[in-house]
Amino acid sequence: MKYYQNLIIRLVLALIIAISQPFYFLFSKPTFYLSYLVTKFYNPIIIDNTIIINNIKLVFIPACTAASAYLLLALLILTTKDISFKKSIKIFIIGSLAILTANIIRILVLIIILVNLNYNTFQTIHLFFWKILSSIFVVILWIYLTKKYKIKTIPIYSDLKQIINTIK
Repeated sequence: MKYYQNLIIRLVLALIIAISQPFYFLFSKPTFYLSYLVTKFYNPIIIDNTIIINNIKLVFIPACTAASAYLLLALLILTTKDISFKKSIKIFIIGSLAILTANIIRILVLIIILVNLNYNTFQTIHLFFWKILSSIFVVILWIYLTKKYKIKTIPIYSDLKQIINTIK
C-alpha cells in the first residue's frame, strides 16, 4: 500500500509542476543576471529584461531560462520508481546547477557569435542549441545522474511493470 501512496504523491507532484511551470519564475532572474555578469567584458547595459551590448538588444524571454530542461529533469525524477526524497532533491539540485551552467555558457556563446559574427549565424546556432543540443544535454545529464546515484529503475516503465505485476 505504501508503494501506491508514494506513486500517487509523485504523480500528483509531477502534474502540479507540469501545470504550474515554476521553473520560469525560479530561474529567470538568476539566468538573466548571470548572463549579464559573464558578458561584463562587453560593458553591457540592463534595461528591464534586455541586455544591450554594442547597441544590440538581447531580449530575454521565458524560453531563455531553459525552464523546459528543468521541467524534464523534475519529471524524470518524479516518474522514476524507488528514488528516495533525499536522493531526489540531491539529483534535482545537481542537475539544475548543471543545466544553469550549460545555459549560461550557451547564452555567452550565442552573444559572442551575435556581436562578432552576424545575425544569420547567431540564428542558426541558436536554433541548433535550442532544438537539438538542449534535449541531448538533458538526456546525457539524466544518464550521468542515474549512474552516479545508482538508480536501476526506468521512468514510467518501472512503475507500470510494478502495477502490472501486482494485478497478475
